Amino acid sequence: MDSLVFGQRLRYFRKRNGYTLTELGKLINRPAPYLSQLENGNSEPRVSLVGEIASILDCTPADLLDPEPPSRRAELEIDLRRLQEDPRNQERKLPYVRPSARMPDEVLEHIVGLYAALGEDTHVAPTEIDSVESVARNSNIHLRREMRERNNYYEEIEILVSEILEAVNYPGAGPVSERILMDVCDYFGFTVRRAENIPHSTRSITDQREKIIYIPQRNDLPTRASRSVILQTLGHYALDHEVTDNIGEYLRQRIESNYFAAAILAPEKPAITFLQNAYDTHDISVEDLQEIFYISYEMAGHRLTNLATKHLGLTVHFLRSDDEGVVWKAYENDDVPLPHGIDGTIEGEHLCRNWGTRQAFHTQDSFSLHYQYTDTPSGQFWCVTYVEADRLPNHAVTVGTTADQAKWFRGSDTKRFSTSSCPDKDCCSTARASVRQHWHGVAWPSARDRSNITSGLPLAPKGFSRFPGVDMVEVYEFLERQESS
Repeated sequence: MDSLVFGQRLRYFRKRNGYTLTELGKLINRPAPYLSQLENGNSEPRVSLVGEIASILDCTPADLLDPEPPSRRAELEIDLRRLQEDPRNQERKLPYVRPSARMPDEVLEHIVGLYAALGEDTHVAPTEIDSVESVARNSNIHLRREMRERNNYYEEIEILVSEILEAVNYPGAGPVSERILMDVCDYFGFTVRRAENIPHSTRSITDQREKIIYIPQRNDLPTRASRSVILQTLGHYALDHEVTDNIGEYLRQRIESNYFAAAILAPEKPAITFLQNAYDTHDISVEDLQEIFYISYEMAGHRLTNLATKHLGLTVHFLRSDDEGVVWKAYENDDVPLPHGIDGTIEGEHLCRNWGTRQAFHTQDSFSLHYQYTDTPSGQFWCVTYVEADRLPNHAVTVGTTADQAKWFRGSDTKRFSTSSCPDKDCCSTARASVRQHWHGVAWPSARDRSNITSGLPLAPKGFSRFPGVDMVEVYEFLERQESS
């Protein structure tokens, strides 16, 4: 029985006989709210009740159970409800439309037609839109493809970093000391100063005339974080980057400067020595890489992806996602089935609820490392997820590989197993039918405010800024204060 069609047919025959819900309810000894649930398709009647209702409404049970809607209007109302409950349309966050009796048929036709057109658009390539967001998304697709093709290993940057470290007498093992870091700055003619009231929209400000890199005070930017900020800034000069109006080039420069910082802080040779030893003992650990080189867990995860395929022959994947499963950063060369939009982008998509990167938030101790195997349509994968406690909302950093390569990693003996059939909507993006029917029209959630993944980029009408997301008025005022102090 199609409860939506039955409800429409019940309403049709009730009104044809001139009964209100209350009047019909008294005749069959049922409350009016129960009949309302039937007519709205939120409940199914017993077979005996169908016969009782049919005899009162002067029709047959077959008339009530006919699978065809009783009118074009009823068909439109059913179509609208089903379209709005489709997970693809729910992801668009459009307000729910209830077709009241006063809504003209033409309006219903129009809304249903628009939904149908949206459904058709998901099967074709998206139209090119001349906007910052579409250009950024396309640029990310091309950059990720390039990273995959080179196994996320940038040999030219590794060679440059090796020469720099040799020039500043890095001893060849262990973390880069504060003295070595300052010598690297001096190598490029820069000094570093901590300053108060640095604009919140910036991580550092460089006075290119005086060759000074300003960073926040330690209470705003801890030492470990400041090391990567300084080197990311220096990376632009080391790699001969120029200020650009091209968003694709801007994103490339950001990737390269981040790579430069990681390559300085976790130099290739000692990092490979450490990873090779861990590989030989089946004990590769992102956490150990983090501690040995005094870097963040995220940078350690990135550094592992830089070196794992080139030097160890391992294919891997990397994810940064938030507590709602929204992807912020991603890399893979192990064919893990990452979610993607119709244009191929991964950022902003939701990860399967059954993946380790989401399950980690729901364990008894969510801030411990979470190891897990997951069966997917593309095979079985293993991963380790680290939830960052110092970020609100919490973010998770995940590093993983195929199940057959997991034996080289610490945590491969985990007993946590899960299954994901995403992108099949029945996996985790659709509530059970009984639950959906029970709560539909009753639940009214209030959405929490959330930052968009591309919040660092300007809105399309403003065009692309050379320093996206940065308040340049505050920057200039800050430099004025520093110059006059």
